[in-house]
Amino acid sequence: MDSRIQAHAIAEQAVRTARQGAAWAVHTLTASGVVLGMLSLLEVFRGDPRAALLWLGAALAVDGLDGPIARRIGVRDILPRVDGAALDLIVDYLTYVLVPALFIYWFELLPPAFGLYGAGWIVLTSLYCFANLDMKTTDNYFVGFPAIWNVVAFFFFVLATPPWINLAATVVLGVLTFVPIKFIHPLRVREQLPVTLVATAAWAVSSFVLVFFYPRAPAWMAWMLIAASCWLAFVSLRRTLRRRPAE
Repeated sequence: MDSRIQAHAIAEQAVRTARQGAAWAVHTLTASGVVLGMLSLLEVFRGDPRAALLWLGAALAVDGLDGPIARRIGVRDILPRVDGAALDLIVDYLTYVLVPALFIYWFELLPPAFGLYGAGWIVLTSLYCFANLDMKTTDNYFVGFPAIWNVVAFFFFVLATPPWINLAATVVLGVLTFVPIKFIHPLRVREQLPVTLVATAAWAVSSFVLVFFYPRAPAWMAWMLIAASCWLAFVSLRRTLRRRPAE
């Protein structure tokens, strides 16, 4: 009987150790985003916008993967003393805000006289998004512009929009950080999820192709990117207009 109890205890300890190892692996995956952000920043300073965007894209992919994995295996319950949400916010501020702001400034995607002011506006207004305890609705929409400046920098670059248009967009998006409009989380919003997942996949594929083969990517890829973006914008606008009583 004692040997059975001992074997059972050893098995339980092995399972517990394996779960902790898996949880630490997820945290390591999240933390790897800061390295990807650093690599992107190095490419900015080397003057290679294409490589910088590819590293930011890799960080975006990691950010999309770590959350679902963490929730699936219950990382919060396994390692309650390590705040994965705080870790994620730290990494996201680097890869979603700081590096893209420097990208926009360094490659002069804003009018030269306003480049530094625009970058400062980006890093300043984004702080509210990351500090806002009501960042998301109960149905997982973001409240206000969710500081996805990596996506904005990507659009500025691959679509080659005029600097004055970019400046106007930067000012407006910074203001929208404080406005309670809704932005879809493409992986967590349940409404129209199958269509949204297809649109998200199309967005990801077209984005990668447009950057990897820049400036010789097929023109139709840009149209696929725009179509996918329009769907995400439509769902966000519809949710904004359909306000709930609690809001």
